[in-house]
Amino acid sequence: MNNTEAVAINQVTFSYENDVVLNDVSLTINENDFIAVIGPNGGGKTTLLRLMLGLLNPVKGSVKIYGKNPSRQRHLMGYVPQFVNFDKNFPIRVIDTLTLSLVKNLSILPFYRKNEIEKSMSLLNELGIQKLAYNSFNSLSGGQKQRALIARALLNNPRILVLDEPTASVDPLMEKDIYQLLYKLNEKMTIILVSHDIGFVSAYINRVACINKLISVHDIDEISRSDSQNLYSENMRIITHSCKL
Repeated sequence: MNNTEAVAINQVTFSYENDVVLNDVSLTINENDFIAVIGPNGGGKTTLLRLMLGLLNPVKGSVKIYGKNPSRQRHLMGYVPQFVNFDKNFPIRVIDTLTLSLVKNLSILPFYRKNEIEKSMSLLNELGIQKLAYNSFNSLSGGQKQRALIARALLNNPRILVLDEPTASVDPLMEKDIYQLLYKLNEKMTIILVSHDIGFVSAYINRVACINKLISVHDIDEISRSDSQNLYSENMRIITHSCKL
């Protein structure tokens, strides 16, 4: 990790109508950081990600991606959403989940350049699922689907990869596999992910941001490894630390 600021969130407040979701939140994420965002449901985790992506604008404060407004820096960010729903009867192939993200203009028959197909196949190969490229997306396992969606997010060479609970629908073995993949990707990009399982992901990340309207940020070595009480009075696979939110 270096000292270049990839994300700078300064005294941000955000609300949906009269419901304050984030209150005076500040967070700096450096280039090649690997940070997990944790907190209770409704605490503001996904809202924070959407602010970083420029999909929402703060009521107060500022969000900068490499010193500029997020809406101007989306090409630097890859996003893997929490839930992606495909019609099970829609015949989309794995390769299509990548190439369709390249379509910028409305077209009945979108045309993909040879180098775009080659890059898509290269990414699927890097993520270990190239042999599944022409299979139906819905025929994949949960872990394979997540790998395909990560490949799609990597297609435009992002400097920041943002993931909203990337292991929510996979078993523990696949969960470890995905975190190891992200750990490898972290060598060349910043990783920001929402997770409820810090006990599992703590071997890979270097910082934790605890969100419950307010924010508290800790280096991973500040977190107790012992099993203890729940954070935020919720049932979560988590271990005690000192954020006190």
